[in-house]
Amino acid sequence: MSEHAPVVLVDLADGVATITLNRPEALNAITPEMLEQLGTALDVVAVDESVHVVVLTGAGRAFSAGVDLKVLGERLISNGTVGDLLDLPARAAIQRITTIPKVVVAKVNGFCFTGALELALACDLMVVAEEAKLGDTHAKFGLRPTWGMSQRLVQAVGITRARDLSYTARNFSGIEAAAWGMAVKAVPRSNLDAEVAALCAAITQNSRGSLAAYKDLYRAAQDHGLSGGLSYEEGTGYPIPDTEDRVAGFR
Repeated sequence: MSEHAPVVLVDLADGVATITLNRPEALNAITPEMLEQLGTALDVVAVDESVHVVVLTGAGRAFSAGVDLKVLGERLISNGTVGDLLDLPARAAIQRITTIPKVVVAKVNGFCFTGALELALACDLMVVAEEAKLGDTHAKFGLRPTWGMSQRLVQAVGITRARDLSYTARNFSGIEAAAWGMAVKAVPRSNLDAEVAALCAAITQNSRGSLAAYKDLYRAAQDHGLSGGLSYEEGTGYPIPDTEDRVAGFR
């Protein structure tokens, strides 16, 4: 791949923006450049009125193998953190994933480890290839999570399962991810594109305003718990301009 080739690609079709991590020769290992380009791509699709759903995936046989530690060079890894070089753009990209007013689907086509799993867990939904291998390997390398793993993994699979996965740093399959509720569904890799396309088509049939409201309200549920979430739901308004058109035939 050319030194100047984009490491994040964006394709638009039928209301779906597919954002692809594009370092297949390195199993899409995460670099600061990739995170910056991911953040920029998310900013663009966030305001594109033609985009209804965003799919995040990886080129080749990996979603992403995780952080490319080579980018740290001679920098000292202090207290198990990779430092601001990666942390700042990663947190910014994840913040965009969780707040843009579009449904974001992680299409996990292959290897998905550690920092990459943190990106996938930040998405609204995950569909995974049965053959995919996923894992939280922070502890294996003497690292600690700084992009949200300790919070989102618990929300995805529960505290006991999260402890098991993080303490053992073991790999798990796409089938397991679906069985635990981390992923919506696991399908053979050969069916993954069609499965995600069908999911996106079903989502795009619904009101964009309603979907944006749901995304914000579900984030409030995660952040504030039942009592705080109920108050937030009651007190927050959303622009949903297509309601009258959608209910007209049922009055």
